[in-house]
Amino acid sequence: MSVTVSVVVPLYNEREVIRESYRRLKEVMDGTGESYEIIFVDDGSRDETWPIAHELAEGDPRLRLLGFSRNFGHQTAITAGMDAAGGDAVVVIDADLQDPPEVIPQMIQKWREGYQVVYGLRTKREGETFFKKATAKIFYRTLNALTEVDLPVDAGDFRLIDRAVCDTLKSMPERSRYVRGLVSWVGFKQTAVEYVRAERFAGTTKYPLRKMLRLAGDALTSFSYKPLKLSILIGALVSAGGFAYAVVIICQRLFTDILVSGWATLACLTLFFNGLILIMMGIIGQYIGRIYDETKARPLYIVARRVNFDEKADRNDNR
Repeated sequence: MSVTVSVVVPLYNEREVIRESYRRLKEVMDGTGESYEIIFVDDGSRDETWPIAHELAEGDPRLRLLGFSRNFGHQTAITAGMDAAGGDAVVVIDADLQDPPEVIPQMIQKWREGYQVVYGLRTKREGETFFKKATAKIFYRTLNALTEVDLPVDAGDFRLIDRAVCDTLKSMPERSRYVRGLVSWVGFKQTAVEYVRAERFAGTTKYPLRKMLRLAGDALTSFSYKPLKLSILIGALVSAGGFAYAVVIICQRLFTDILVSGWATLACLTLFFNGLILIMMGIIGQYIGRIYDETKARPLYIVARRVNFDEKADRNDNR
């Protein structure tokens, strides 16, 4: 029985790759024999991404477009695509072709075998710097150690999810999203498909260090309270150390002729512990900030333009 597969592709300033990305996706999906749709989500691009996508969509009704009113972020663009997807299975893939579309048929096969989440597992990362590979490796393993959710190591957003998983994710309205973590959190039957991550086809990465750090912060504060517990532990250790040092000073003063000195040491310790306190307050502030964002209840995204969607369909332009 033929089923519909929705392929969600977030876009941000991808004019150099969008035509090739569409060509390869179409070629792969035509070869599967499945009925399908491709959903391009333009995350407020500032180049010619939207005009090019619109031109492609005019010649292919299976290519559907969503255009945000501004840039809302990569994870939000993925969420919007999933919200709009009508397939029994939804594939998420970036437009830069580092994750090869040719792996999608393997994911569909695993899905047909009964798996509800099939994620791409990178066995090799070509064209990336040593710094990015090292930091990614440290990030995934640190996150796994700090959370109670089993997050696949070396797996990005490239994955297939079943309709049941997609509907469950749609019921989770949190603002600061880490989609791959949410997919792991909801559970269901999951497996991996291994592949070699290729060098970017063209253009530049849309995830510089600043955005990577923000994503890491969202991931950590979304799935772990251990930084808060760490604050308590460090505070307790520092207090115990301070108390012990105070006892030493009192004993020296009462029972020895050693003069209590070391103002430079005292100043350094004061600066160190004040800095430590500010760091702990910053960690707490991150969690409070997330609570504040949630209480505002603003839309997660705003869709300004739609192409090739059934306007009568019961879908919200804002979420």
